[in-house]
Amino acid sequence: MSMRHLAGSLFISLTLLLAGCGADDDPQAALEAAAQQLQDNIEGKSTGAVLDQLHGDFLARQELDREWAKRTMTLLFLRHKNIKVIALGKNSWIDPAISSKGYTETQVGLSGAEGLIPDSARHYSVKLEWWLDGGEWKLARLDWE
Repeated sequence: MSMRHLAGSLFISLTLLLAGCGADDDPQAALEAAAQQLQDNIEGKSTGAVLDQLHGDFLARQELDREWAKRTMTLLFLRHKNIKVIALGKNSWIDPAISSKGYTETQVGLSGAEGLIPDSARHYSVKLEWWLDGGEWKLARLDWE
């Protein structure tokens, strides 16, 4: 493992650790950690972990359910050996009127590759709505342009 790769891995691990610290006491930090965990689970091609983060009433684009999410991830993960999610300008906040709802808006670059060089890439404007469920933020609504 090269020194650059090792340093990058340590930086990412430290960032994730710091993002998780205090999340139990701070709903905002917990919301941000949930959004980061979703990104990590997608990049890790962990369908089960992503599904665990989806609320039971999950809907994408007001009509696509958890089964759609599972099929889509399965197809994406089979098609691409490597998946990279680049979230730019991620902004998360808790609804001031309903503290059990949170939101994340971000610009996302999504790329897939069979090797080191991406063979497909797309850009999306993504809006996520999170619901607090049993002390955990679960993704309930997803929309993108």
